[in-house]
Amino acid sequence: MKTIILAGGWGTRLGQLSEIIPKPMVYIGNRPILWHIMKIYSFYGFNDFIIALGVKGQAIREYFYNFEAVNNDYTIHLGNKEITYHKRHDETEWKVTLVDTGINTLKGGRIKRIEKHLDDEVNMLTYGDGLCDVNIKSLINFHKSHGKIITINGVRPASRFGELEENDGHVRSFSEKPKSSKTYINGGFMVFNRNLLDFLTPDEDCDLEYGLMEELASRGEVMIYKHDGNWECMDHERDMQHLNKLWNEKKAFWKVW
Repeated sequence: MKTIILAGGWGTRLGQLSEIIPKPMVYIGNRPILWHIMKIYSFYGFNDFIIALGVKGQAIREYFYNFEAVNNDYTIHLGNKEITYHKRHDETEWKVTLVDTGINTLKGGRIKRIEKHLDDEVNMLTYGDGLCDVNIKSLINFHKSHGKIITINGVRPASRFGELEENDGHVRSFSEKPKSSKTYINGGFMVFNRNLLDFLTPDEDCDLEYGLMEELASRGEVMIYKHDGNWECMDHERDMQHLNKLWNEKKAFWKVW
């Protein structure tokens, strides 16, 4: 089973950070968030990745091309370029396919453009900016149990604002930035059957959420795996700072490995 990671968007809300590197390469601790996402899947035994590249994709290409040097201690003999690695990294089972899916291509088009690299009936899909402590195997088992085209991981995002309940203008309760909202959103950890590709085209303007998901939902082909655990998205610079704080304080909820 392969895992597609959509890593080609512009990431404009990250401000100056996205002017230098693509969002999936923004670091949490000493590794890019892309590595953290892949470690979640790898913990559950899924090590075959397809990364859909776009904006500043060369930075991601270079990271994996130089993965040994970036993630190991080593000695290099500058005369003959012989390298001796002293500490092996833990990602030796990873297989990573990097595919240029275009600068301005929307999500649906990116998925369609990597179709030739998919050889299983069921595959997984996620974004290059979200972290979650969802049990991947339970998510897959749920998907296989209902037979529908796609399963999305429903999460309750942490609220950025205080919430209040009122009755006839009287505030009955007030919660200052409650831990999570009362509704689910798509947390981005998805499982889909191969026939999802029949609804997609390689066109730049082929999207996933807008239009297609609505159509599939109207047909009863979208299921939600409700996850009441933790989820965070690196959308703004403050999110990057928050995730780094969690990592540095050893409170990273997504670190299941």
